[in-house]
This record gives sequence, structure tokens and C-alpha cells, in this order.
Amino acid sequence: MKRLLSILAILGAAEARAEYIPDLQTCLNAHVGRYEWLLDIHADTPVDEIPGGIWHPGNVHYCGTLGIVRCDRSDDPVACQIDLAERQDRITAAVKRDLPPPAELEGNDWPVRLYEAAHALAHGTSAGPDCAGQPDLFEAWCEANAASHRLRLSVMAWEVARYLGAAPKATEAGWAGPPPVLRPRVRP
Repeated sequence: MKRLLSILAILGAAEARAEYIPDLQTCLNAHVGRYEWLLDIHADTPVDEIPGGIWHPGNVHYCGTLGIVRCDRSDDPVACQIDLAERQDRITAAVKRDLPPPAELEGNDWPVRLYEAAHALAHGTSAGPDCAGQPDLFEAWCEANAASHRLRLSVMAWEVARYLGAAPKATEAGWAGPPPVLRPRVRP
């Protein structure tokens, strides 16, 4: 009996961990909140001297991956991932809406040049339908993953533009909300 209770407790803990996975928007809000915090605490620090750097757009792709995992655990993974890809593309369009043309930025230091490259990547075009012709589940995953990459590139351009003072805060632009409250984790 004790063994059965232990197994049930472990299964219940796994379900609780699965429910703890944040959704795309919550994760993105947390990323943007951390980025704004980094901007605040390093406001007077030259970008070359910020330990660990300031730009971390890979975290945005992580948010997309969490969304895919949540979809995999849903009742209809294909429909969920199609919806996830559409949500990511809507956010991507909102991010790009407020990105200034690179020609509007003054200077030629490396953050300005980085913005030019990031802007070009964010506004790039696809080489074609990479996901077409695959089984439904794989095609939905592929589209959600590709949308996550598009969002990552757009947020990368926004991060650099924001650092340069050329883009509004994400919360002001409306594509992100305030970061979630960080609660202490329960110790085992």
C-alpha cells in the first residue's frame, strides 16, 4: 500500500510540474521584464562591459518551445500548435511594427551595425514552405517552431533598438504585459 501511495504521489507531482509550464505570453512577459531590468541596472555601463552581455533572444525561442510542450500535453496537439504559431506570428508583427528603419539611427558603432543586421533578419523572407507535405503533427510542430524563430529574430531587433533608445517598451507597445510575480520555490 505504501508503495502504491508513493507511485501516486510521484504521478501527481509530474502533473503539477506539467501545469507549472508557463504559457507563451507569460514566458515572453518574463523575458521582457528581465531585459528591461538589465537595461535599468546597466544604464551607465558600456555594453562591452556588461557581464554576460545584455541581449539574450534565445530565451524567446525557449518560450516558443514551452508553448510546444504545452501543446504536446493538450487534448489536440495539432490544433494547439497551429494556434501557437498564429499567436507567435501576431506578436512578431506587433514587435516589428515599432522597429525604426536602420537609416533613422545615428552613429556607426557596433550596436547600430548590429541593429541593422537584426532588423534585416527580422524582416527577412522565408526560403519556402519548409514544413509542407509532412504528417499533420510534424507539420504543426514545424510551423510553431518556425514561428518561434521569427519571433526570436524580431525580439532580437527590438532588444537592440530598445538599448539604443529607438523603440518603446514592450508593455507600452502592447505586445507584452508586466512580468509575472516571482514566487519563492518550495524546497523539497
